Amino acid sequence: MAHITGEQAPPSTSRPQPAAPQEHAPAAERRGCLFALSQPPLMLFLTVIGALLLLAGLHDHFLL
Repeated sequence: MAHITGEQAPPSTSRPQPAAPQEHAPAAERRGCLFALSQPPLMLFLTVIGALLLLAGLHDHFLL
């Protein structure tokens, strides 16, 4: 708020410097979003939800 109070702006050396980009992450940390889909609990959950949606769709289509 230096422009409102009339204070002097801090010198540019007090500003935090941007982080240096990392060259390459270790192999254990380079997991993409497909890694999450390979987890058994998530796949079981998605299978149950998909089966319920399929059953509801088939029920609506053929029995109503």
